[in-house]
Amino acid sequence: MVRKSSDSLRVVLAENIKSFRRRRGLSQEELAELCSLHRTYIGSVERHERNVTLSTLEVFALTLGVTVPELLTKQENLSNI
Repeated sequence: MVRKSSDSLRVVLAENIKSFRRRRGLSQEELAELCSLHRTYIGSVERHERNVTLSTLEVFALTLGVTVPELLTKQENLSNI
């Protein structure tokens, strides 16, 4: 049986990636290119449809200039632009 992360954790990750991406003025396509991922993958992560790997979390964090814990922690002070 394949295990999935909780929906709430995927929602937090999705909101954080979208917020950090927008704060840096990046489109999904630009973020995908910087991360060496496909743009549709970025969209599916932001819609909390994907259960991302640890290595992908690390790539997102490095590219967005944040830590992995920041990606996984609900950010009350981030606004969705």
